[in-house]
Amino acid sequence: MPHLVILYTPNLEAKADMGALCRALADVMVAQRDEQARAVFPTGGVRVLAYPAAHYAVADGKGDYGFVYLNLRMAKGRSAAVHQVVGNALLSAARAQLDAVLAQQPVGVTLQIDESQSQVFDAKHSSLHPLFDRT
Repeated sequence: MPHLVILYTPNLEAKADMGALCRALADVMVAQRDEQARAVFPTGGVRVLAYPAAHYAVADGKGDYGFVYLNLRMAKGRSAAVHQVVGNALLSAARAQLDAVLAQQPVGVTLQIDESQSQVFDAKHSSLHPLFDRT
């Protein structure tokens, strides 16, 4: 963890570069620092995944409406200030990637950050983390 999942209406694919959006958001996550200048997220744990909705309905259905939902799930333990800074940085990066599309058609964008409060099971197995854990 952290995992940022993007769900979007497929009518955006011709206008929005979802791969570039994923990379931009991952780069923002890797760059985040807390109040002690420590990395907020472990580099090897950053995941950004985007999925077009197989079926969707947006608003009244009378227009070519789009929607992008970004949901960041992270483990507990970060301050409210970090949540705010991370959220603002992610929204800014998403806007940089999507504002041209929003100028062409009505699109709703929502960013939600969830902090895991009560994990009942959390197991990890990775050959990716050791690439970045050089302490």
